[in-house]
Amino acid sequence: MKDHQGLYDFPLTPEQEKRALAIHERSIVIDLLFQGPLSPRVVPAEVSAQIKEECEALKDDPMAYSALPAKRLRQMSVSGELPAFKEEWYRSGITAGNREVDLSSPEAIITSMGEMQEQFDRFDWLVKALTADDIREAKRKGLKAGIVTSQDPGGLGKNLDLLEALHGFGLRVLQLTYNNQNAIASGCMELANGGVSNFGMAFISRMNELGIVVDTSHCGEQTTLDACRLSTQPVIASHTGVEAIYPHRRCKSDAELRAIAATGGVIGVFAMPWFVHGDPQATTIDHVLDHVDYIVRLVGVDHVGIGTDWPMSDVDWSLVYFKEHIAPKLGFDKGDGPSTELVAGLEQYGLFINFTRGLVARGYSDEEVSKIIGGNWLRIFERVWG
Repeated sequence: MKDHQGLYDFPLTPEQEKRALAIHERSIVIDLLFQGPLSPRVVPAEVSAQIKEECEALKDDPMAYSALPAKRLRQMSVSGELPAFKEEWYRSGITAGNREVDLSSPEAIITSMGEMQEQFDRFDWLVKALTADDIREAKRKGLKAGIVTSQDPGGLGKNLDLLEALHGFGLRVLQLTYNNQNAIASGCMELANGGVSNFGMAFISRMNELGIVVDTSHCGEQTTLDACRLSTQPVIASHTGVEAIYPHRRCKSDAELRAIAATGGVIGVFAMPWFVHGDPQATTIDHVLDHVDYIVRLVGVDHVGIGTDWPMSDVDWSLVYFKEHIAPKLGFDKGDGPSTELVAGLEQYGLFINFTRGLVARGYSDEEVSKIIGGNWLRIFERVWG
């Protein structure tokens, strides 16, 4: 399906290949669920083995055992032991990617903020994006921009002052709930489909006031529709898919897609093999682009972006363990969710140009491609962040 260089085998002429490369190089490219830039493919085998040996002492604590590999990779990256962190990010051509903080508990908030800030402090090529102009400036200077986001606000409880403090730290995109029920709203795995709570209404209002983008990716259908009705600013889904193509609860209905677009928002399409196609062992970037095409036909090219969410900055053996022992605790069905399957054409982030090449192959114009691979996200940031 792909040639020996890792470039997916799209039917492109030499002229189209040249055009795709030019678009990718001049565009601001944004992945709004950027788990990279590392992936198991670029982590040296000896590093994976070393981390596994360190983890053995944690075998009786599944959560700690599962979390340690990604933590060690972060530590090795900021210390300079893993040069692939910078190399792969630059190879990808991605201008800006999110840097996720964990807000699921008070303890996680403190730890995660410290780990996040260390990246900005230690990497002289990585800037914290507080405004849309920060991303443009990074592009001009050959730097990379990190967008502080979070998927689970559970640790905030009902303290809106904490939301303001996090905005001061740099939080710019926040999901209302992660799969399950919280004080704000119902997640996509809640069969009751309860929507936004009374407190959630105040929470969304405060996000609007502060300039934090409302993200509905893991939200239930009614929550998404409520958020679009309640928010005075554009609403997004940073990483999702199309339910009409693949009927998974992590994908959005046509009603949700239309509602998000009606706010002026953007739907980011993910590259997760279990959620975009029926066979995760045979999912390709063409299947991902089918979701992009559908959204373009339904609501227009101004309302679609990319939020890959895969592959993870992790190692293979840890991902297998996560699927077997951790994913069910997070609301995933048994056997569902992240493991070692990959989308052919995006086995590592250095191949991100395959999105641009695929869009060119499907007949999109230069302007349309630039919008999908980053321009639409930048428009949202300009509007919401001020």
